[in-house]
Amino acid sequence: MTQITRDFRGQWMQQEPMSRHTTWKIGGPADLFAIPADEADLAGLIRRCREKGIPWMVVGNGSNLLVADKGIRGVVIHLGRAFSDRRLDDRRLTAGGGCALSGLARFAVRAGLQGLEFACGIPASLGGAVAMNAGAHGGAMENIVRWVDVIDDEGRIRRYRGEEMDFAYRHSRLQREKAIVVRVGMELRWGDREALERWMEEKLALRRKSQPLEFPNAGSVFLNPPGSLSAGQLIEEAGMKGFAIGGAQVSERHANFIVNRGGATAADVLALIDAVRARVLATCGIELQSEVRVIGDSGGQVDGGGTEDSHQRG
Repeated sequence: MTQITRDFRGQWMQQEPMSRHTTWKIGGPADLFAIPADEADLAGLIRRCREKGIPWMVVGNGSNLLVADKGIRGVVIHLGRAFSDRRLDDRRLTAGGGCALSGLARFAVRAGLQGLEFACGIPASLGGAVAMNAGAHGGAMENIVRWVDVIDDEGRIRRYRGEEMDFAYRHSRLQREKAIVVRVGMELRWGDREALERWMEEKLALRRKSQPLEFPNAGSVFLNPPGSLSAGQLIEEAGMKGFAIGGAQVSERHANFIVNRGGATAADVLALIDAVRARVLATCGIELQSEVRVIGDSGGQVDGGGTEDSHQRG
């Protein structure tokens, strides 16, 4: 990896355990884990990877992500403090792709701005949230994003307008393009700060009560299918609540969460996902779709997605 790190000005670690960088606390080592110093450093790293034929991907907060037990062959990029700036100009909020989404929501509310408060409990980076069009409580990133700056797989900076992002339910164009979100422009609206703060506290209290936050997890595992029953309700109806394989267990608190009860492997989680899907299909006649992004499943090599991780509705 010396040909990659020679001109790199940021931090880098070899054979870095990905269990340190995912909310499931699961995952084997990455060949190289890199934190760029700035946009130029990031662009140069991507260009060198391209020139040398070395695969790369980006990991944000590590939620909604399962890394294979064998780890990842190639370069894993993480956007650190250099990509966590934020700036307000009237109702327009500009922020770096590495910003914590929940912290950004609180920042906006403290300024009396409405539109991002839905994200107060979403454990994702801003870049990942945009890539996956994260949403909750009736809100979604597509409603507030006006433009997105990315660095593509050739190391070029490109800007997409909101209407060019192809937003749909938990989807954007960045799921089919290999690019890293470095900056996002959002437009919010003025609101009642005290009312917004009360609303956020209510939602966070509900999250603490209804979700298994005491155990490592990746958020909701399955998309809610069409119809009146949620994925969690279907899993519970199928009798899978509390079911475990190895160290992975369907949460006894919220059936659409799989928790790491200690020592869980990626193989445990994948086997449990398959078992849940099979039981729900046999019992309810509905085939659940997983939202979990699995990385390194083909011999431990980086997949071709290049987009960041995100979180989805519970």
